[in-house]
Amino acid sequence: MCNVPLNEGRAARALVFFERLRLPDVPGAPRLADACGDWFKEIMLAFLASEDPETKRKLVWELLCMVPKKSSKTTYSAALALTALYLNDVPNGQMLLIGPSQNISQRLYKQAGDMIQLDPALRDLFKCTDNTKLIEHRTNGTELQVKTFDTGIVTGEIPLLTIIDELHLLGRAAKAQAVLQQIRGGGITRNRAQVMFITTQSDKRPAGVWKLELGKARAIRDGKGGNNPIMLPILYEFPEARQKDEHFWRNTGNWRLILPNLGYSIDEDALHDDYENNGSASTDAERIWASQHLNIEIGIGMLDDRWIGADFWEECADETLSLTSLIERSEVITAGIDPGGQDDLLAFSVIGREEGTGNWLHWARLWAHPIIFKKRPIIASQLRDFEKQGDFFIVNDLIADGYGHVADLCIRLRDTGKLAEGFCIGIDPAGKGANLATDAFEQAGFDRMKELYGVTQGFRLSNVAASTAMLLQAGSFRHADQDIMAWCVENTRMEERANGEIPTKAESGKGKIDGLMSLFDAAELMSWHPEPSGRGAMLLDMEEVLV
Repeated sequence: MCNVPLNEGRAARALVFFERLRLPDVPGAPRLADACGDWFKEIMLAFLASEDPETKRKLVWELLCMVPKKSSKTTYSAALALTALYLNDVPNGQMLLIGPSQNISQRLYKQAGDMIQLDPALRDLFKCTDNTKLIEHRTNGTELQVKTFDTGIVTGEIPLLTIIDELHLLGRAAKAQAVLQQIRGGGITRNRAQVMFITTQSDKRPAGVWKLELGKARAIRDGKGGNNPIMLPILYEFPEARQKDEHFWRNTGNWRLILPNLGYSIDEDALHDDYENNGSASTDAERIWASQHLNIEIGIGMLDDRWIGADFWEECADETLSLTSLIERSEVITAGIDPGGQDDLLAFSVIGREEGTGNWLHWARLWAHPIIFKKRPIIASQLRDFEKQGDFFIVNDLIADGYGHVADLCIRLRDTGKLAEGFCIGIDPAGKGANLATDAFEQAGFDRMKELYGVTQGFRLSNVAASTAMLLQAGSFRHADQDIMAWCVENTRMEERANGEIPTKAESGKGKIDGLMSLFDAAELMSWHPEPSGRGAMLLDMEEVLV
């Protein structure tokens, strides 16, 4: 499976030791020789015994394994760490086995310690100190420290080897990237350090270090990781197209393709029963179940009650599209604003009707006050990612730097002469801060009664949501490929009401949909087939006459 050349002698020693370890929490404490699938043994050997046949240097310095839930990740990680400690020949070194929470790190240590207690020879070789979760190799003094992830896990010496369990849970951890960089600092020393991640997929949109490392692993897997990648990616997941095909991944016959521990820690009949009774109980239940048991990434095109436009969003991306190019390509432009309070997002969208094709072109920008990180910590890491990409801004003064900036952008649009005649800016009249937005536009010279239009929300948006989805399906709607908009799109659900369907985030937890709502506000006005005002062009002509 891994197809990595090995140092046969080291590999043999590693396999003999690993297979003699026993499962401490299974009746009869079977040896891993019988109780562990070959898939993990191959991973263990690739990580601990890889070797370039010509240079004799190690090939695998980092490894990321993403495998579905209940695949004995924690137990196997503890066994691999003990095997690494046994093989190590660097005296007085340090190794780390890290869990993202106190409970997981405690289980890691307990599994490793109990494996040692089950074997008299290992009790002589290793010394366990329970109160500090420390396991010491009595012969060479190297220590395996089991820790809970925090900013102080690396102190003093850079570890020779680090294993991190459930990396996806660190996606929202503050300063996680800085800690990983510190751990990786040993990668350039003479005793080059190794890092291994083993995890399931996140039950939320990948964020932070998890998004970064998963993206890196996929790039290497797909042959796009450069000439000399040091990470070995082992990703048990369906291809992206299959993850979006609900008929495919709901077919239980396809599950075994990404379940390497089937028949060991996972019982196939029990898994099917769990899905029928629990996983398929509701849309949200299935969303979480599929992400954990099938490694289906939370994202576009996964849920039945999603906005149908989500199915076509990604394929309508235009990476060349910016506000400048949208203006250049459009014959007429409308804008939409979804006002936000201090603990919410302020979203602004621009839609242009492309000259010649009639296609709709979209670009967006969003803002928020820093208080949002305290009020909505669950999405803080995702917002930080969007901030780095330049489509989302944190501002201390939301009135001046948020609503004021929106007004400035609309002035820029008006000065092109392409802003729609009459109602050209759609706004949620009941949104937090709607009065602040109106004040900002009036100060910028816009007529409240003739140019600002209050777009009725709720079920009245169902028509514009449906028509926008149809344009996406037809390829007649192009957008600027902004991650924050993709996030808003995937967070949007269509909720049945007496008068029809309405876009909502009621079933999407803490995810925000403000960007898409501002899009709908602009789309409502564009659906009226407006003509450009020509105001900016007339001013330009007058300047030319005066000159």
